[in-house]
Amino acid sequence: MNMETNTIPPIVNEHAEFINSTVNSLYTIIAAIPGSHLALNYVKNAYQNDPFRIALELFLVFFAIRYLMAAKYKPHDNAVKLSDKEIDELVEEWHPEPLVPTLNKFDKFNLEKTPVILGAQGAKPKVVGHAKPLMNLATTNYLNLTASEEIREKAITTLRNYGVGSCGPPGFYGTIDVHMELEKDIAQFIGAEAAIIYAQNFSTISSVIPAFSKRGDILVCDDSVSFAVQKGVQISRSIVRWYKHNDMADLERVLEEIRMDDIMHKKRLTRRFIVSEGLSANYGDIAPLDKLVEIKKKYKYRLILDETNSFGVLGRRGAGLTDLFEVPAADVDIIVGSMANTLCSSGGFCAGSVEIVDHQRLSGLAYCFSASIPAMLAVSASGAIKIIQEQPGLLAELAERAKTFRLTLSHKSLESFVELFSSDPENHAPFFHVRAKPSFLQSRLLENEEDSNEVSREAQEYLWQDVVDECANQGVLISRAKYVVDQERDCPRPGIKISVTIGLTKKENEKAANVVKSAIVKVFTKWRK
Repeated sequence: MNMETNTIPPIVNEHAEFINSTVNSLYTIIAAIPGSHLALNYVKNAYQNDPFRIALELFLVFFAIRYLMAAKYKPHDNAVKLSDKEIDELVEEWHPEPLVPTLNKFDKFNLEKTPVILGAQGAKPKVVGHAKPLMNLATTNYLNLTASEEIREKAITTLRNYGVGSCGPPGFYGTIDVHMELEKDIAQFIGAEAAIIYAQNFSTISSVIPAFSKRGDILVCDDSVSFAVQKGVQISRSIVRWYKHNDMADLERVLEEIRMDDIMHKKRLTRRFIVSEGLSANYGDIAPLDKLVEIKKKYKYRLILDETNSFGVLGRRGAGLTDLFEVPAADVDIIVGSMANTLCSSGGFCAGSVEIVDHQRLSGLAYCFSASIPAMLAVSASGAIKIIQEQPGLLAELAERAKTFRLTLSHKSLESFVELFSSDPENHAPFFHVRAKPSFLQSRLLENEEDSNEVSREAQEYLWQDVVDECANQGVLISRAKYVVDQERDCPRPGIKISVTIGLTKKENEKAANVVKSAIVKVFTKWRK
């Protein structure tokens, strides 16, 4: 052993002694630095407990040193230097793109045919291009509350006291006493615990849905809901299942499929909602609320009911579907409605339990990030609710006008041309859609349409605009039903939408119905002949 030890070359011993002395000197210098013992203990403990950690930290140190020592990059190092002449030539050749896309023929047609009302809106407004006022069947002023002097005087007084707008979101400084009073009025009118108001009608339902349903939750929706509901469903990023329009048997089929899928794959419990419109914006028929409530209780789902079109016109008191079907408002988890239709104001609301309402004050995007509605419009909405409560005869009068109009357009002379949605004379909905029958369109196919076996959408729009123009020439203002065609899930066929109002007398209502009927017969008879 001693012989082996003595055979180590002297130069190796010298190197070892040098390294050892250097390390000891370095350690002595580092130890002399105040607080260095903490760093040394950290390194020792880190290496002993987690060698990978010290290796990673050393790698990061070396990477930082290399990054700091690397050559710096300057954005314009490789820039091409141009002469003044070359710059001028490039400027002359450059043509900026238009800020908006160029309108096509159909877009220009839509703009040209948009009616312009002179003065205030009403049952018989003045329209540009027409010498006499037209009977207005293109407005949601169903109860003619825009003509109420009582509401107008209150709005003017409020305007003078509060100014035009709140200029702030409700959760900051945009809420004042008239807003809180309106929320109480809506909740009491419907029979709910509480209500919350939004500044925009469209944004209400499209904000309420994503406030409660998130990624991974399940929405079971009617496949014919309005565009606003579709946007809310899309924004929520939830799992969406669709059932046939107002078909309760198909709804149960979908719910049963979901239940069986949960059992087979042992899925975790998530929030689940059924979404339906009370009065369909696209088809004018009424959802069977009693059956919806029964099914949602059976499968333990929550129900979101959009009463944008039914609030203020359906039911004995005008409180919507819960009033019409005599279902307690508490049985519907979330009720959404509009103040921009029957109430002739602006914005929308959501009614439900106190917890449902309070949750939206922090989670309702359209509530948190939009200025609250002007005080004068809040007072107008409260005044409209008061009038509906005090004069229930207005609702019966509106239902009678709608029934008369439906019966007129159900005449035999129109059977081969059009179909009504909804055609049920007992349906109290104040509006309905008129669309061309598929059999009529098939009978008027052109040679270039035989391959597709259908009349193009644009051709149908032109046809219905001829009906609109003919009605206007005879003193009646109606409008084509408008859709965002390229974004609708299942866009309805083109047609006209007729909204009845008690602002017209019975005779004027009957006259307007006959004008629409004769215009359809005249235009459809001559079309493509």
